[in-house]
Amino acid sequence: MSAVKRESAGGVRGWRPATEEALYGPSGFYRRPEGPAGHFRTSVHASPLFAGAVARLLCLVDEALAHPAELAFVDMGAGLGELVTGVLKALPAEVASRARGYAVERAARPAGVDHRIEWLSEPPPGVTGLLFANEWLDNVPLDVAEVDAEGTARLVLVREDGTEVLGEPVAGAEAEWLERWWPLTGTPGSPLPLSEAPDGPPLPEDVRLSAAGLQGPAQGLHGQAAEGLRAEIGLPRDAAWATAVASLGRGLAVAVDYAHFAGARPPFGTLTGFREGRETAPVPDGSCDITAHVALDACALPGARLLSQREALGALGVSGERPSLSLASTDPTAYVRALAGAGEAAELTARGGLGDFGWLLQPVGIPNPLPGGEQPST
Repeated sequence: MSAVKRESAGGVRGWRPATEEALYGPSGFYRRPEGPAGHFRTSVHASPLFAGAVARLLCLVDEALAHPAELAFVDMGAGLGELVTGVLKALPAEVASRARGYAVERAARPAGVDHRIEWLSEPPPGVTGLLFANEWLDNVPLDVAEVDAEGTARLVLVREDGTEVLGEPVAGAEAEWLERWWPLTGTPGSPLPLSEAPDGPPLPEDVRLSAAGLQGPAQGLHGQAAEGLRAEIGLPRDAAWATAVASLGRGLAVAVDYAHFAGARPPFGTLTGFREGRETAPVPDGSCDITAHVALDACALPGARLLSQREALGALGVSGERPSLSLASTDPTAYVRALAGAGEAAELTARGGLGDFGWLLQPVGIPNPLPGGEQPST
């Protein structure tokens, strides 16, 4: 970004502390009563089919756990509790009788949430069941690095009005993370398939990546460090995910988010803002959401599986296929209902849209219960 220059003036700080205050401080964006749904639309808000699919996944986890007396559903970054409410409602009666819902959210409990749902600021320790983090990791604050004119990766500092300057060189654990997961070397080149990208670091051992769903076109980076290349340093997200997974006694942890992968990192980063349904410049004053896509492969622990939302929802029975026209003549009402459902399913699984979201499945003490994903936890 040409407007960014190196200087030592005061009144600036890293994007991580600035975002922390802007989103979660006393007057932060996520403390507002309208919740995230007042500003952007997630899969949860797009269709009740999403909650229904997650409920089916919870039932698969229940089977893998041999039907425990208490089955937990933990909704990370619960917003107003829409997902946990929808999942509990969609469960079969026998499973619902043993299910217990937890909403994990830093904002206060909204009025009207089902009294059976426990509202927490941290995930409950040692529970058995499904922990589900839908668009949570993209709002875990992180720092941003940018390459200066001398080829050095430096922390990007930001003022409250959103203007940036470059700070000290990235060092320590943050520098090690960049070197392993998002090396800031080279210049944007021609697209390459991920399997051919020369500089993409390997995935963690025993992590399965779906070639059909997630290995898309990559921006090849070649040569020396180029001024202006940017990266979001995902170390806080790796730690947040590891902590969430560790809270499970047994079961499955799932993270769903905007994602990118080794060999296909965006050369100029993804940091952005959202306000009232529109993308906007990220300004850390509490007026907008501040988000960045997630390096899900860096978050993955041994035994994980990575795939696209399109694949995951397909395995859980969500299909955008139109109903048979014969149904229109025999049961017009059912046809219209099925047609509406197909439209909603198509949105959830669309290429170039919600269907491209990444799903990270992390089994804890059980085999991966998603159909086609029988990979053991380690």
